[in-house]
Amino acid sequence: MNRQVDQPLIGMLCWEKRTIPSALRELSELPGNATNPLTFSFPVLYEPIIGANLDTVVKQPSGALLVPMIQACQRLEKKGIRAITTSCGFNALFQEELANSVNIPVFTSSLLQVSFVHRMLRADRTIGIITADKTSLTRAHLEAVGIDQSIPICIAGLEKTIAFSHSDVVSGDQLDIEGFKEELLDTVVLLLEEAPSMGAIVLECTDLPPFANEIAQAANLPVFDIVTLTKYIYTSLI
Repeated sequence: MNRQVDQPLIGMLCWEKRTIPSALRELSELPGNATNPLTFSFPVLYEPIIGANLDTVVKQPSGALLVPMIQACQRLEKKGIRAITTSCGFNALFQEELANSVNIPVFTSSLLQVSFVHRMLRADRTIGIITADKTSLTRAHLEAVGIDQSIPICIAGLEKTIAFSHSDVVSGDQLDIEGFKEELLDTVVLLLEEAPSMGAIVLECTDLPPFANEIAQAANLPVFDIVTLTKYIYTSLI
């Protein structure tokens, strides 16, 4: 069956834009971010979820979001979308429920790549994970996407950086992108010092792909993120 080239195959569940803190909104608009449509050479259908925000997804994950998220997945499937992702890696917590709600693939988080990457590396190689908030990334999140205790990981969080340390939604302050990048690369250095046997890095946070090249160069390691995963899934659909 022929499809229009401009008909999206990938759908993305997103936060309500009005609730995104100003600093994170700036990151979300950078080229290379999964929420910037120009990041992909193919169209993506973005589906905002009412009530989805920093507090309900990251800080205090709310099971109440499951109903509107499942409904959104089912709407997207009816529209002809053939795979669904999300704009925040912390949705890993809902991987099983969302995947079971439709008849198409659902990949909630770039963390799904961790077990895959582990199988590609020597068994003694650690996988580095960079997350927006280490304090909020629990064992339940990891296990929901197949990261069990047998997989050696080392997690670094960005909760103290200038982009993630304040959650003022209405702040008009412009984010210092270069300053944030420096903090991010400093985090990479610390991660490598903590786990010198690291074999790859997976970026949990969907705001980090714009900096993936710099991270790969600084670490001299392969870097995986939600953009690499989305492109991979898209290729499987065509």
